[in-house]
Amino acid sequence: MLKKVIYPGTFDPITNGHLDIINRAARIFDEVIVAVALSQEKKPMFDIATRVKMAKLATQHIPNVRIKDFDTLLVNFCQREQAKIIIRGLRAVSDFEYELQIGYANQSLDKELETLYLMPSLQNAFISSSVVRAILKFKGDVSHLVPQAIIPLLESR
Repeated sequence: MLKKVIYPGTFDPITNGHLDIINRAARIFDEVIVAVALSQEKKPMFDIATRVKMAKLATQHIPNVRIKDFDTLLVNFCQREQAKIIIRGLRAVSDFEYELQIGYANQSLDKELETLYLMPSLQNAFISSSVVRAILKFKGDVSHLVPQAIIPLLESR
């Protein structure tokens, strides 16, 4: 049985922490769909097309990863993709309560949906898109926080 998982997020921008989780998931599962959420309510720094392009560039070396955008309930996206597993990253205990609540909400909408939590390696545990955006806002160096393949897109902003 093919095991397909969804790794959803805004990926604004994709970071080394995200890539760490994607690599881990790709070693465990047959197919990983990185689902880039439109998330207009979060007012992303980068438009959806740029975030999708960054995710594709960052994961182009991982053959069992696909990138798709979505603007629906995550549960509906999972149903459309015929995936029953969601991957989420946990950096710290502070992430856990929020992620647990979202996982329960998703399962209340689809009883067959499971959420699995993966932790990034220690070197990536502090990285978040919001940290990267804050550094970018002041034209700081983020090259150690993001995949090298996306740096030209960050610099062109």
